[in-house]
Amino acid sequence: MPSKHDRQYDVVVFGATGYTGKYTAQYITTHLPTDLKWAVAGRSQSKLEDVVAECKAVNADRAQPGIEICNLTDADLAALAKKTFILITTVGPYGKLGEHAFKACAENGTHYLDVTGEVPFVAKMLKKYQAAAQASGALMFPQIGIESAPPDLVTWSLASFIRSEFSSPTADVTVSIHNLKSAPSGGTLTTALTILENFTLSDLRAAYAPYSLSPLPRPATNPSKPSLLTRLTGLVSIPSLGLLTTSPAGGTDAAIVQRTWGLLGSVPSRTAQFYGPHFSFREYMRPRNWLTGIAVHCGLMVLGLVMVTPWLRRVVARWVYQPGEGPEAGVASGDEIEYRGIGRRDGGGGERVVCRAGFRGSVYYLTGILLAEAASTLLEEDVELPGGLYTAACLGQPLIDRLERGGFHIETKRLED
Repeated sequence: MPSKHDRQYDVVVFGATGYTGKYTAQYITTHLPTDLKWAVAGRSQSKLEDVVAECKAVNADRAQPGIEICNLTDADLAALAKKTFILITTVGPYGKLGEHAFKACAENGTHYLDVTGEVPFVAKMLKKYQAAAQASGALMFPQIGIESAPPDLVTWSLASFIRSEFSSPTADVTVSIHNLKSAPSGGTLTTALTILENFTLSDLRAAYAPYSLSPLPRPATNPSKPSLLTRLTGLVSIPSLGLLTTSPAGGTDAAIVQRTWGLLGSVPSRTAQFYGPHFSFREYMRPRNWLTGIAVHCGLMVLGLVMVTPWLRRVVARWVYQPGEGPEAGVASGDEIEYRGIGRRDGGGGERVVCRAGFRGSVYYLTGILLAEAASTLLEEDVELPGGLYTAACLGQPLIDRLERGGFHIETKRLED
């Protein structure tokens, strides 16, 4: 059932002149209903007019977006939030710039979507604004872009299949970023390089602690610890997934999947989807060979060193894309990303289920698809959620079905031995 509201807009894209914001506006223009009431928002009138012109060139036979001038202040974001049913914000780094929009939506009953990969930001917003969102009825979906919706939806799909096929909870899920051909945007790089300017090391340790974002205590099950060789090299071999190494998004994605586990076990309308009391999650990345696997693992250690060393951050920042920049569209169109996941039932013979999810094209365009289709789900479905902070998997199959039309395909089946 479509949502009814008395707001001026169905959707507003805040940050529509940025790299990801433009992709989001483009996808809305080409795929969402032509009578959608929407707007693009930001600080520059001329840049927003350029975005509107680009939207019109792509699809003139639809309602074109309005333009809303909005600065990064509590007052401006509150005024904007009151005008729209859903606010999509692509303005980051969120630890530095994101709280105004989050606060405005939580306090004004406006549904909220963002693309942060900053788990400490989500932890901070959860602590500060969960009560406000519950009171206002705002449904808040941080981290619903490439970080961390795809592995969250893969996990949900695996657990759903196990529940349907075996009438059983899920023991564990292992996800692999099985193929990744993409370059990071300036916004992604800036976030990584400046996160310690916005959060302390203590903030990071607390946010990334297992199940720290979950409303339920962590499961009693203790997953097996990695071997010394894995800790040194990052390499691990998983049946049906092959040789894997450390995932650059592993901790970020795990935080959201673990929050999903807790939400599905505590929100009354979702308890039938609960993964189970013994659930665990791991994420890896497939390298080309063992040598590149070690290189990825060591490279991530070097990145960590750069992040904690101010002068190294300044040097690296000179040589990468700046905020609002990214690979040219023609280059990015050749990007690919594929996830593979293995889920094992809890009990019985430990039967396993496999999932493949993939997209061809810019991963930042995929982020725009995730944002737009999550908004479409909130507009067109009765999601039966009370106000609060949620994850992509809480939108379940309706969101997965909508992502198909954007080219993000998820296929789950029983793994035959």
